Amino acid sequence: MTTFDERENAFEAKFAHDEEMQFKAQARCNKLLGLWAAEKLGKSGADADEYAKTVVISDFEEAGHEDVVRKVAGDLGELSSDDEIRAKMAELLPEAKSQVLSETD
Repeated sequence: MTTFDERENAFEAKFAHDEEMQFKAQARCNKLLGLWAAEKLGKSGADADEYAKTVVISDFEEAGHEDVVRKVAGDLGELSSDDEIRAKMAELLPEAKSQVLSETD
């Protein structure tokens, strides 16, 4: 194998790893958002965890994160606005990334 092939394989492996980590971080962010929304809805314990799972699953409906915003906004109704939900997602993403990275160490 040539040096070029080795570098190409290393780059592809790094790209795949980075994409996997980004996916895990976004899923964790959605879970944290779901737990936040569950609290606003008065859910706790297993009910909150179950609701958070539905938020994570809602992200698979379409590309981007608007499907999550629509789901949570629809569930929260007057308890929160779309902009507040987006801001909460932006606030939770660094925390989610940190949690995912700490689990891989």
